[in-house]
Amino acid sequence: MLRGLYTAAAGMVTQQRRHDTAVQNIANLNTTGYKQVDSVSHAFPEVLISAMSGGIVKPVGKMNTGVFAEQSVSQYLQGDLIESGKPADFALSTDLQVADPATGGNINFDGSGKYITPQGEVIYRPQAFFTVQDNDGNNLYTRNGSFRVGPTGEVLSAGGFKVLDSNGKPLILTGPQDNLKVDGQGNLLDPVTGRPSGTKIGISVVTRPQELVRDGNGVFHADDVKNAEIRFANGTDNLQVRQRYLENSNVDATKMTVDMNAAYRAYEANQKVVQYYDSSLQKAVNEVGRV
Repeated sequence: MLRGLYTAAAGMVTQQRRHDTAVQNIANLNTTGYKQVDSVSHAFPEVLISAMSGGIVKPVGKMNTGVFAEQSVSQYLQGDLIESGKPADFALSTDLQVADPATGGNINFDGSGKYITPQGEVIYRPQAFFTVQDNDGNNLYTRNGSFRVGPTGEVLSAGGFKVLDSNGKPLILTGPQDNLKVDGQGNLLDPVTGRPSGTKIGISVVTRPQELVRDGNGVFHADDVKNAEIRFANGTDNLQVRQRYLENSNVDATKMTVDMNAAYRAYEANQKVVQYYDSSLQKAVNEVGRV
C-alpha cells in the first residue's frame, strides 16, 4: 500500500514541476530572446516481481515505481524578429548546418532542432549567440540584443553585462550612438565612409547548445567551453545580424497552455490517489486495529 502512496506522491511532484515550467514559459512570452524550456520526465527503474511457492521462485512481471522530472531542456529555435527602430538593438537570424558523416551532406534537423542518427546518437543544431562578459570576466551567451551604450562608450546588454567584440574584448563605441551602423556580418561601419571599421560584434557559435546552462536574465554559460565546442563566428557561418530588430521569445503559447492544464489535471488525479490511500490507512489503524 505504501508503495502506491509513494508512486502517487512522485507523480504529484513531477506534475508540479511540469506546471511550473509551463507557467515560467508563459510569463516570459514577451521577453526578448527568451528560449522555451521543456520539462523531461522519466520513469523510475522497473522492479521485477516474483512469487515464491514451495521454494520455487516464479517471475510474475515488472512493476513501475513512479515517475520523476529528470531535467529541463531549453529549445533554441529561432524566435520571430520584430522591428524596434533603435540603432542599438540587434537580432540574429541563423541557419547553421552540420555535415552528416555518413552521407557528407547537411543533416536534416527536425522541427525542434534535433537529429537522431541510425546508431541512436542525438545531434542538435548549432546555435549562435551574442557574447557578453560579467564582472568576474566570465563569458556568457544571450539572444537578447537589446543593447545600450554606457557613459564611457562601452556597449552593455540588457542585464548590464559588457558586450564583447570578435576578439573577446569589450565593445567600445567612439562616436554617438545614433551613428552606429552594422552590416549583416556584425561589422561596425564607419559612419562617414560606410566601410567596415575593423571592429565586429562578438557572435559565438555553440556547436553543442545542449551543454549550455541557463543563468537567468536571458543569458547562458558553459561549464566546459571545449565540450560545448564554442567559437567565434566566421564568414562561412550562415547567419545574419539584423540591426534595429529584436528577437521575440520562441514560446509556443498554445502548447504551454495545454501542458499547464494537463499537468494540473494529472496532479489532481494523483492527489485523489493519495487521499484514497490515506483513507485506507486511517481505516486500517482505527477500525481493523481495534478488532
